[in-house]
Amino acid sequence: MALRALWLLRHDPRGGGAVLFSRRYPTVEIRAETFNGSTHVPVPSDSAFLKALLFELRLVDDHIFVEHRDTCTRINRSSVYSVRTEGGDLWPVLAFQKSGLIYACLPLVEETLEPRPPLLTVSGLSQGLALLLGIVDYISPSRKNEAEMSAKIGQLRNLLIQACPLGTPLNTNIRSLNSSFDDIQEMPTDENQPAWRSNTYKGKPQVNVCITEKVKCMQYDKRDVVDMWQVYGAVNCKCDIEGSAPNVTLSLNLPTNGPPLQDIVVHHCVTSVDPAMLMSSSAEPLDDSVYNGPYKFPFIPPSDSFNLCYYTSQVPVPPILGCYQLIEEGSQLKITVNLKLHESIKNSFEYCEARLPFFNRGPIAQLEYKVSYGQLDLSREKSLLVWVIGQKFPKSLEVSLAGTVSFGTAGKEHPTDYVCTGNTAYVKLYFRIPDFTLTGCYVDQHSIQIFVPGKPKITASRELISSEYYIWNSKAPAPMVYKTLFDSSACE
Repeated sequence: MALRALWLLRHDPRGGGAVLFSRRYPTVEIRAETFNGSTHVPVPSDSAFLKALLFELRLVDDHIFVEHRDTCTRINRSSVYSVRTEGGDLWPVLAFQKSGLIYACLPLVEETLEPRPPLLTVSGLSQGLALLLGIVDYISPSRKNEAEMSAKIGQLRNLLIQACPLGTPLNTNIRSLNSSFDDIQEMPTDENQPAWRSNTYKGKPQVNVCITEKVKCMQYDKRDVVDMWQVYGAVNCKCDIEGSAPNVTLSLNLPTNGPPLQDIVVHHCVTSVDPAMLMSSSAEPLDDSVYNGPYKFPFIPPSDSFNLCYYTSQVPVPPILGCYQLIEEGSQLKITVNLKLHESIKNSFEYCEARLPFFNRGPIAQLEYKVSYGQLDLSREKSLLVWVIGQKFPKSLEVSLAGTVSFGTAGKEHPTDYVCTGNTAYVKLYFRIPDFTLTGCYVDQHSIQIFVPGKPKITASRELISSEYYIWNSKAPAPMVYKTLFDSSACE
């Protein structure tokens, strides 16, 4: 479970790309040469890797068909890529985009690369993903402030000495680490204390667990186009427990006939796991042999909040079904939106709203509308309609919006979009449902085992949040998405 190299890159469609940070581990590279033998491919220079990865991700030269990259027989089913370099095909490169940045690492494969071993056997992939997500969590809050982001990137080298010494990820919660060597705590005197427990808690034991599921959706309301949706979840834990190496066991449960959890990735603090839990993949069709719980995780918790595991699931229907129609009638646009909450979904929202942006047009000059439920607001820049549905759907579980819109003269201050040209348009839904998950996944508080003195206080919660939930205009062309590509973007 080691990394050969790690990169933080930036892609600018106009200015090309840049390497913001890179870290190589020579000792791991020596091990890679030994394990891989004649199939070993050296890590290229940063500039060469940047160029090759941008090409592989189709961020450059995407208008050119390249057989080894674009052939239909080579569709990625994950965020793991084979990057073609002068020294050969560099594999397995784990890479994903988030807020304009590209996070990438190259895990060590402890065997020959030909034939390529199954991804599930490459233990460094889950560790590398956890570390990259920790860096995302550390960098993301400063994305809007260039100076702050540069300062944080400058501290990464010192932080990785603690988080990933000699290429081995030990603590993926980068935000909890200290950037100054003067503040690094001494090594624990208890030899049983793992490296990820940086301090010992004193007080009444308490455990907080929160299951967060996000649903991503693309709906078209067209006979010849298949709607796509994907659920992915994370189980966040905060364990305040005395002891240098306390043992905790937590179980995730599903209701009867609930869709099984798939693509499970666990935190490195998990001490053991049933291999059957890790075998189910969303890239393969479901069958009766798929493991469907309970999902038991014994672990020694870190001192700070951490994500115990990540998962995906193939639920039968999206929570909200929608239809959007936008057509031109003279100088006006006629819009119709119909939304229906599925009867299996809890009708209790913290918030629920639908946003209708209008790109490549002037400000909204005239608006006539009728909503069956909720209220419609016009944004200050007059290029966005916000339909506030509220905290509940009506008893019918259906709501509708109909109206006409006309526009003034477009100026430089009005939003543009390369995809939403002509009548290509979408409605984007934003909602959160507390105390509910789409899979039905829950934590039984009575099943949590903590092997420490005293009765612990246990708090469990769950939530469902929309993420990239689009309903496209059924009366115009719309961008299509392959299921495999849709799944691989779950890290974003």
